[in-house]
Amino acid sequence: MLIAFKANHMNFESKFIEKLGAWGAPSFIDDSWQFNDSVQEDYLEQVITYRLLSGVFQPIVDISRIEIFGFEGLIRGPSNSRLHMPFDLFREADLKNLTFEVEHLSRQVLLEQFSMLNTANKKLFINMSPALLMQSKLDKGETIAFIHRLGLKPQDLIIEITEQNPTLEYKLLSQAIEKYRDIGFEIAMDDLGEGFSSLRLWSEIKPNFVKIDKHFVRDIHQDQVKFEFVRSIQQIAENSGAKVIAEGIETIEELEVIKDLKISFGQGYLFGRPESHLVKSVPENIASLLAKNAVYVYQNSTISLQNRANVSKLVRYVTPIKSNTINDHVIALFEGNPQLKIIPVVDNDKPVGLISRYSFIDNIVRPYRREIYGKRLCDVFMDKNPLLVEKSMSLKVLSDMITELEPHHLANGFIITDNGRYIGMGSGGDLLKEITQMQINAARYANPITMLPGNVPISEHIDRLLEARIVFHVCYFDLDNFKPFNDAYGFRRGDEVIKYTADILKKSVTQQYDFVGHIGGDDFIVVFQSDDWEKRCLELMKVLEKDIPAFYDLNDRIKGGIETEDRTGKKMFFPFVSISVGVVRIEASQFNSHHDVSSAVNGAKKQAKKIAGNSIFIERRLASNA
Repeated sequence: MLIAFKANHMNFESKFIEKLGAWGAPSFIDDSWQFNDSVQEDYLEQVITYRLLSGVFQPIVDISRIEIFGFEGLIRGPSNSRLHMPFDLFREADLKNLTFEVEHLSRQVLLEQFSMLNTANKKLFINMSPALLMQSKLDKGETIAFIHRLGLKPQDLIIEITEQNPTLEYKLLSQAIEKYRDIGFEIAMDDLGEGFSSLRLWSEIKPNFVKIDKHFVRDIHQDQVKFEFVRSIQQIAENSGAKVIAEGIETIEELEVIKDLKISFGQGYLFGRPESHLVKSVPENIASLLAKNAVYVYQNSTISLQNRANVSKLVRYVTPIKSNTINDHVIALFEGNPQLKIIPVVDNDKPVGLISRYSFIDNIVRPYRREIYGKRLCDVFMDKNPLLVEKSMSLKVLSDMITELEPHHLANGFIITDNGRYIGMGSGGDLLKEITQMQINAARYANPITMLPGNVPISEHIDRLLEARIVFHVCYFDLDNFKPFNDAYGFRRGDEVIKYTADILKKSVTQQYDFVGHIGGDDFIVVFQSDDWEKRCLELMKVLEKDIPAFYDLNDRIKGGIETEDRTGKKMFFPFVSISVGVVRIEASQFNSHHDVSSAVNGAKKQAKKIAGNSIFIERRLASNA
């Protein structure tokens, strides 16, 4: 391993490495060095012989402490050569069977350069392949001596293992890692989720740090699958004593979700790109964000998950027959199984037709049909153009497709394939059940009129805030005199008022931190983390008071409202629609769950409804009892 290098002489058992015994070149690339790999056949050997490598360092941030925790050391070849980037450098090394030598030299260069740049108490993450780690002959004395000569300690260094091989020798790898742990090194596992057997590698080497591959961090605020994956990894890490590092953080939105998930460390362009110098501190705007005691409101993608449901949920295997099967055998199949409604016809795994019980029997029972057709092939009565659908097709797309096709496709069902090969049947009845269930589930997650989050996301968000022990305000918005308006003008005009209310609520909040939900009907919930929530509510009421008259007919606008019957049938005058707001300040010490919050804010809303016109009632008794 690189740490067994001596400062000026190497002790390798490689003939090529003997060249490195009397390096006269500087430790790092000199910008004046003119390197032309286009005319040199042994340019990689030159890179090794003359140590034409340099290091760059990307910061790794401690998210809770809002400070630089350490740096990942990354190697670079000569800037004027095609070996500048590590992928090209190590690909060339692999082709020339020099990977071992290039890895050794890379690690030494990074250690030497880091020792010259390092500030106190910052860690260096050094990439190492399992193959190199297991091949290295560890000499503890030389290793510690070399590190100490550079002014470093083993505790300053973290070996970052990238799993690239599906046939790892886990036992040998674990043994090698334990030797380095004995000296004082810590271990990190890179690119969790990318390799062949990441979870097994985690369980075998028991790393101190686990790096989540940047694929799962990119757009995590918009992808529920990635969110759940990272949350699960964080839970496993907590139970196993490991710390998680989220790689590839490039946007504020990604960082806010990572912070909410209580991920310990972050790395990515948002904090800093790989540089030849060490970043001293977290950028000011990022530090301010991390210091903010708030929970990010990210897009709830549960509905999109519902839409991702595909045809594979409907697969029911029905034993197929071949097209050369005679009709007498088909009759026997139907007679032997009264529940059998459809028989797929498949040749060489490729579906070619469909036989419907009702259509087949209707044809075969006619006079003399069985005598004429009994010994003939079944293709005479089969549907030669059945509906074929791939298992990956979404249920919504299939539903839309069937509504535009002939009705018999819904009755007969459809053949489900995997890359064109028969895997089973799907029925119209099962499809309708799934679509209905999806619509029911969607209604729980979003209101169909406003598409605002419904009861389930509202509850989940409140519980997230309680878990984070954030102080926030929950505002219950309820329209007054809406039912008389809806009765007088009809539900379409009523829906317009509902949509308008949703729009002004969304415009009145800070999208990143304030959550707008639609309970149902004319009832809305806004969960404010914004400190100026009361000012926002008052401004909203002014806007609504100004705009609402435009929804009424001219005569009613002149009168200031509408005259219609109340619930008892008595004629009454109802002023313009207004809004009542019940508000409760929420502290985790007072509420155990969203159920408690819901009860409290519902009580505040009832108090607000007792006040005529646009009104706001703030429940202060709970705060005074705290």
